Amino acid sequence: MTTGLLDLTGVTKSYGSRRVLDDVSFRVAPGRLTGFVGGNGAGKTTTMRIVLGVLASDGGSVQLDGRAVTDADRRHFGYMPEERGLYPKMKVLEQVTYLARLHGFSKGDAAARGEALLTELGLGERLHDAIEALSLGNQQRAQIAAALVHDPEVLILDEPFSGLDPLAVDVVAGVLQARAAQGCSILFSSHQLDVVERLCDDLVIIAGGTIRASGSREDLRARHASPRYELVSDADAGWIRSEPGVSVVDFEGGTAVFDADSADDAQRILRTALGHGPVRSFAPQHPSLAQIFKEVIQ
Repeated sequence: MTTGLLDLTGVTKSYGSRRVLDDVSFRVAPGRLTGFVGGNGAGKTTTMRIVLGVLASDGGSVQLDGRAVTDADRRHFGYMPEERGLYPKMKVLEQVTYLARLHGFSKGDAAARGEALLTELGLGERLHDAIEALSLGNQQRAQIAAALVHDPEVLILDEPFSGLDPLAVDVVAGVLQARAAQGCSILFSSHQLDVVERLCDDLVIIAGGTIRASGSREDLRARHASPRYELVSDADAGWIRSEPGVSVVDFEGGTAVFDADSADDAQRILRTALGHGPVRSFAPQHPSLAQIFKEVIQ
């Protein structure tokens, strides 16, 4: 039974003497959104193109459900390149319907699929406009519809949020989350780390052609978390400065952010704070994706 579990193992790629991918290994699981982040030239697009069969790797393997990916498998993949790939003079619905027909749908089914998907993406009023008449953000939505119209099992998106305003980001994010909920395996790259952090279930960080970190968002946060805590209390928290085993990072009135040498030190601070007055909140601070990214690529 096909589930869409995509595995990359030891993938390498060189251009002459320059190795652009070195032992790239990670997994894209069904029903999950996997964010793929890295700087320009890190190897994201090359990796995606190898998965799609557009480029050949020099070594390693790409497997779907435990076996080598075939051309027949790739017909059930969806892909949105970073570069615009639609015919500028074709009408939006006509374009998406045409692509659905190429995947074997009847004319009526293709048109119905295209209209429903474009409407879901917020282009319901632009169905009969030429692609070139759309804003860059709306062209991006149409490009996403083109990648989704055949209900792919695996969806690979290169910078899908580029050029989208915040409302459009929310619309596209909702569409991708709905597809993941239906079991689609989704790999997407983005330079917008705040969007990746909000949207992804799993995360892969690449730099210099090597994977620097991968795993679930929660696992990576736990793995890279510093022993930092925030205390919010009704009483002035200045007393923390003189406590052993802690280092105050930020302090204002009853709010203090501090690093603790150990969990026991942090719990001692909490007990002492309760002796000074009501405590409104006390919690460890989780690192942001931007902080994790900076840490692992150094």
